[in-house]
Amino acid sequence: MQPRTTADKVFDGICIFVLVLMSVIIIFPIWNVVVNSFSSAAAVASGKGIFWPSEFSIENYRAVFRDTSIWMAFLISVLKTVIGVVCHVFFCAMVAYGMSKTYLKGRKLYTTMGVITMFFSGGMIPTYLLIKDLHLLNTFWVYIIPALFSYYDMVVLMNFFRQVPDSLEEAALLDGAGTWRVFLRIVLPISKPSLATIALFHGVSQWNDFMTAKLYVTDKSLYPLQMKLYEIIVQQQTSQMANPTGATIATTSKGIQLATIVVTTLPIVIIYPLLQKYFMSGMMLGAVKE
Repeated sequence: MQPRTTADKVFDGICIFVLVLMSVIIIFPIWNVVVNSFSSAAAVASGKGIFWPSEFSIENYRAVFRDTSIWMAFLISVLKTVIGVVCHVFFCAMVAYGMSKTYLKGRKLYTTMGVITMFFSGGMIPTYLLIKDLHLLNTFWVYIIPALFSYYDMVVLMNFFRQVPDSLEEAALLDGAGTWRVFLRIVLPISKPSLATIALFHGVSQWNDFMTAKLYVTDKSLYPLQMKLYEIIVQQQTSQMANPTGATIATTSKGIQLATIVVTTLPIVIIYPLLQKYFMSGMMLGAVKE
C-alpha cells in the first residue's frame, strides 16, 4: 500500500468539509421545524427557537391531536399508503414477469407504448374526465386505481426477474406447478430486495401525495394527512391576510402547521432506514441491465 501524499490528505479534507456542509444544510431546516414545533406561540413569533426550543411547549401537538379530522386524515393516509403499495407492487410485478419473457408476443409493441407514457401524458383535464367517467371522484379508490401501474417500476422489476434462473421455473413446471404458482411461490419470494425498492418508492409517493385529493376529492372525510396540512397552511395565510396585526393568531397557526409537518414526516423517517438495505440492493440488481 502506497503512503498517502499531502494531495490525498487535502482531497480527503475537502470531501469531508463538503459532506459536513451538505449535511448541515439538509439537517438544519428539519431540526429548526422540530424545535419551533415544541416552542410556545410567543417564542415562534419572536424567532427565539433556532437551535433549541425556547419556552418549551407541547400545546401545538395537543392542538393537532385534539382535532378529530387529523386522526381521520392520518387513517386515510395509512390506508391508502398500505393498500396502494400492496396493489401497486403486485400489479407491476405481474406485468414485469410477463414482460421479462422474450417469447411474449407483441413485447416490442408493449415496450414502445410504455416508453411513450414515460414522456407524454394526456394532461390534467383529460385525466379528470377519465376519473369522472370511471366514477372515482370522491371515492377512496381514486388514490389506488390510477396509481396501480408505473412503467419505470415495471422496468426495475422486469430486469430483476430476468436474472432469475430458468432452471428454477422449469423444475417447478416439471413438478406440476402452474404459471401462477411459479410466480407466487418462487419468483416473488426471491425478489424481495427489488419488491422492497418499489414499495419504498411508491410508499413515499403515496404518503406525500396531496394533489390527488386536491383535484378529485371534495369530501373532507376522505382527505389524507398531506391535504390536511395543505388546509392548515392555507388557513394560516388567510389568517395573516385578514389579521395583519394579529400576531397571536398567526403564530398559533404557524405552530400547529409545524407540528403537523413533524407528524406527517415522522412515519417515513422511521420506515426508510428499515428498508434502506433492500433499497440499495434492489436498485443495483434491477437497474444495471436492460
